[in-house]
Amino acid sequence: MADEQPKDPKNPMGVTRGTVLAIVALCAAFIVGGYGVLYLLGVGFGPKQSATAPVVSIGGPFTLVDQNGKTVTDQDFRGKLMLVFFGYTYCPDVCPTSLTQIAQTLDILGKAGEKIVPIFISVDPERDRPEYLKDYVRHFHPRLIALTGTTEQIKAVAKEYRVYYSKVQEKGNAADDYLMDHSAIIYLMGPDGKFLTHISHGTDPDAMAKRIRKYL
Repeated sequence: MADEQPKDPKNPMGVTRGTVLAIVALCAAFIVGGYGVLYLLGVGFGPKQSATAPVVSIGGPFTLVDQNGKTVTDQDFRGKLMLVFFGYTYCPDVCPTSLTQIAQTLDILGKAGEKIVPIFISVDPERDRPEYLKDYVRHFHPRLIALTGTTEQIKAVAKEYRVYYSKVQEKGNAADDYLMDHSAIIYLMGPDGKFLTHISHGTDPDAMAKRIRKYL
């Protein structure tokens, strides 16, 4: 029998530093991964959180302008499912990826996809005028509706959908040369305008279509 190694009195279980680091990393992954969903659902992190507090609702009334310059409201989409994404036309990567994802999902759904209205709401009303939105969305899907409005109207609809956005401007750049930091969640809203589910950025179109089918 091999001689037993003496145990460290400060570490009687023999837990190695590598094991501790692995446990810490795993816990951190769970915390970071869940934070976005908690923000979306309106769960706070302050003291005295009530176990019976209601979940903050997502979605609500809005009045905006589409890519043809026509005023539209949330009531115009009643009876249809809405697939809603917030972004902006100058977005370098996230928005084109998400809009392409939405377009491919609608194509996968085929005839059933006609029950869905894809909606792109700009968080950059200063630059995203209707005529510019019209030229932009035609590159993704013929049924894609783009909406913009005044700064206050966009702020209001973003609040209803719990969307975060913020202007990011590098020092020394021109006034109209900036990026918009924003959340990248796709919302599926029911025929009554109520929230059904959300889909994360980068979700495979096949997986996205599978999730949506159960609501059609």
